[in-house]
Amino acid sequence: MLAFECFPARLTCQMPSASAGRMNNAQALDGRSIGPGPAAHSEYVIDVDDVLSVYVVDVPQFSRDYRVGPDGNITIPLLPFPVRAEGLTLDQLSAVISGELRAAELVSHPHVAISVKSSSAHTVAITGAVEHPQIYPTFAPTTLLDVLSQAGGLAPDAGSTAIITRSGRPPAASWLGNRRTPADGTIKVDLQKLLASGDPSLNVTIYPGDKITVQQAGIVYVVGAVGRPGGFRLSNGRDRMTVLQAVALGEGLKTTAVRKKAIIIRRGPHFVNGREEIPVNLKAILEGRAPDPSLEANDILFIPDSASKRALRRGAEAAVQIATGIVIWNRY
Repeated sequence: MLAFECFPARLTCQMPSASAGRMNNAQALDGRSIGPGPAAHSEYVIDVDDVLSVYVVDVPQFSRDYRVGPDGNITIPLLPFPVRAEGLTLDQLSAVISGELRAAELVSHPHVAISVKSSSAHTVAITGAVEHPQIYPTFAPTTLLDVLSQAGGLAPDAGSTAIITRSGRPPAASWLGNRRTPADGTIKVDLQKLLASGDPSLNVTIYPGDKITVQQAGIVYVVGAVGRPGGFRLSNGRDRMTVLQAVALGEGLKTTAVRKKAIIIRRGPHFVNGREEIPVNLKAILEGRAPDPSLEANDILFIPDSASKRALRRGAEAAVQIATGIVIWNRY
C-alpha cells in the first residue's frame, strides 16, 4: 500500500514516488465504437463539447467528468482560472492540469489520467433505411462498409444509394495528423455495385463528423384495372422496373382492362403542369410488338377499366387521386 501524507486545508498530498500508481490515459468508451479508440490514438485532440473523465490519483475532490465548453475550456474546482482543453492531446491536458494543481499549491505531486467519455465531434451518424440508425462514436477514419455493418446492415426497404454529407472538421481533429481536412460536400455511393462487387473505390473512407443517409427504395404505383392495385417498392437495389413487372406485381390485368389506353404518369417540377403523361399500349407490349418501358420511382401506371367510363374520361386525374391514398406493398 502506498504511504502518503495529505494536508486537508490545502489538499496537498505527498507521494513517495513520481511513477507510482500511474494509470492508462485511455479507458473504454460507453456504447459501441467504430474504429480504434483513444487507446490506439495517443494523439487524440480534444474538441469542444467533449466530455472528459479526469482522475487525479487519491484526490477525489478533482476526479470527475468535465465537459469542454464552447470557449474550449474546462473549469476545475479551486483553480482560479479555467483550463484550456480544446486543441490539446490527452497527455498535454494531463500535464497542464498537473502544473496548475502544483502552481495553486493544491496537490504537490499530482498524477492525472484523462479519458474521453463522449464526443459529439468524433461521431458518425447513419440514418435512413438501415436496421439500427443512430450515432456511433469513432476516433479515426473508417469505411462505409464498416459503418453499415455497425448499423446492422441495410433495411429491407433500402434503395441503392447512400449519401455521405461531409462538413469538413477543423484541422485540430485528432484523425488528421499531417493530412488535409477532407473537403466539404456530399458523396453518392451506388450500394448495389458496392455490395455486389466489393469495389474498394466505392467503399469510401468515412471521417468523424460525417453523416450517412441510406435512401429508401422508391415506389411505383399501379392503379386501375389490375387484381391488386397498390404501391410497390423498388427493392433489391433496383431503381427501375418495367411496365409488365409492375402489372405482374399488381396480380395481372382484369378482363375489363382497356389495354390500349394505359398511361404512365411521371411527376416532377420540370414538367408542364407538374407531370408528364406517357401513353402505353399494353396490348402491343404483351404481343411483343412494342418494347416494355421502364418505370421510375414515384411513377403511376394507370390502366383504365372499361366498366367505369367516368374514370376512363378523367384519366390521369383519377389515377393521381387514387395513388395518393393507396396501400404500399413491399416486394420482399
